[in-house]
Amino acid sequence: MGHPWLIVVLSLGAAFVFAMSSTLKHVSAGHVPDAQTLRPGLVGTFIRATLTHRLWLGGIGCDVVGLALQVIALHLGELAVVQPLLISGLLFTLILRQRYEGHHITAREFAWGVTVTAALAGFLALAATGRSPVRHESVDRLPAVIAGIVGLALTAACIELGRRQRAQGRSAALLGIAVGVVYAGSAAMLKAVTDIAVRSPIAIVTSWQLYAFIVLGAAGLLLSQLAFQAGPITASLPATAAIDPLLSIVVGVSVYDEHVRRGPGGGAALVALVLLLGVAVMQLARSPQRAARRRSPETPEPMRRIDTSARMPGQRGRAGRAVPADDPVVVGDVPPPGLIG
Repeated sequence: MGHPWLIVVLSLGAAFVFAMSSTLKHVSAGHVPDAQTLRPGLVGTFIRATLTHRLWLGGIGCDVVGLALQVIALHLGELAVVQPLLISGLLFTLILRQRYEGHHITAREFAWGVTVTAALAGFLALAATGRSPVRHESVDRLPAVIAGIVGLALTAACIELGRRQRAQGRSAALLGIAVGVVYAGSAAMLKAVTDIAVRSPIAIVTSWQLYAFIVLGAAGLLLSQLAFQAGPITASLPATAAIDPLLSIVVGVSVYDEHVRRGPGGGAALVALVLLLGVAVMQLARSPQRAARRRSPETPEPMRRIDTSARMPGQRGRAGRAVPADDPVVVGDVPPPGLIG
């Protein structure tokens, strides 16, 4: 192992740059046409606008820098040291959100953010995996097929449930879970591709795993942007950060014959950390509703109408916005007689 302080600096630097990437992408998602209905035409417009948006491109640039720092840190240090440090990016994201999105971080949000980071880091430290003593030349096909089917079903269910949700926090959290599932699948495909490359580099071009990895990677980027557009980053990012490593460990154990190394009482500790992680993620997903209740006045507002007019393909923002009752003209409403002519 290299200098411990250098490994820590590189890992924290990568975490900060990844957090900057998430922040830029989240801000970018609010400046492109809405695609939450998932209609093909709107999704196509959303993709084209995202690919040319300077903030999203800046986020991709940050991903490249962060990945380079992570690779150097992993080269100098151990996986069990670097990966838990990268999770600190969740806290960096909360801080950057306040700086660049004007969102005030409450003590409750920060506390639950710390809880997610600590629980996830502790779980990864306890659940460090290693190869089974028995060497397998290929993956276990039946568990791999089952994992693929379950992953596709879970992703589709989360996308559909997220699309139907009215609360932004819940919608973003469900889409964040879908992103985590896709990221775990892409990580499994990347591992398969690297295993093929070791045996025969030329065989990579003809392997279906390479193209599955490309498709899953593109799907993950798209779903991540949709999750960022669906609601606050405190709802989507913790869900993704929690689901991705948890499912990756499950795939590693069931498909690649890895085993979880844990000492006495380790199983109970892992279960407790998973439960704590789930509670913390749910609390962060509910923070937008609590914030909305705090902002609501003590006296009831006049009856509010809902703008249910059709959205134009280039229109931005979420559908169904609430409009104050004293607003003289609402899109889709008939204007008062005094305003005609």
